[in-house]
Amino acid sequence: MPRTGRIVLPHYPHHIVQRGHNRQVVFAEPADFERYLSDLRELKDALGIKVYAYCLMTNHVHLLLAPRESTSSLGQLMKALAGRMTRYRNKVEGRTGTLWESRYKSSVVQSDTYLLACSRYIELNPVRARMVARAEDYRWSSFALRLCDFSESTWLDKDPCFMELGPTEAKRRERYKTFIEMATPTNELQLIRGALQRGQLTGNMKFVDEIEKITGRRIQFRARGRPEKTA
Repeated sequence: MPRTGRIVLPHYPHHIVQRGHNRQVVFAEPADFERYLSDLRELKDALGIKVYAYCLMTNHVHLLLAPRESTSSLGQLMKALAGRMTRYRNKVEGRTGTLWESRYKSSVVQSDTYLLACSRYIELNPVRARMVARAEDYRWSSFALRLCDFSESTWLDKDPCFMELGPTEAKRRERYKTFIEMATPTNELQLIRGALQRGQLTGNMKFVDEIEKITGRRIQFRARGRPEKTA
């Protein structure tokens, strides 16, 4: 069966997952995590891509990224990140061969409804995996940066939904932390996981119709029913 063409749109957020080949460990030491994040910081600026959320697990990564006008920059970023990390780990371990699965998964996200939901999904990965008790206890996700004062130097971009949570940085951080601590609705988890697995859109039927008009393509695997609203 031929691959489904990837949907990439300028200025829209994209939830991306890339896994290690055969689920092998990609990040074994703190230096591995630090190297990947250093590359992400450098490449996002070079390619003009916004980073709204991330989480580096031991054998895969979750990213929430928004390209500008050039949609090809998203693929360029993922290719460069994968290539740099592969060369780094091969050199450290004295090995050759691939480190990642050949194709990363991606899903265009409906900003006004699911952007915060996807951020929460990404930053709660270590909690769901029972690696930590709280999101703030995990060092390698964007949650700690998100709770920093944005007036200080930080490379995490300000997503529009986070900025609407309150009139001040302190209020936004407080409300987002409360949002993270809320129980995630089951249908929200199913929607995000299913959309990512199938390369579908993370959004409601209105969003699907909107993207079909933009792309001129039929979006298959439509979800049945309307998902519950998040915060």
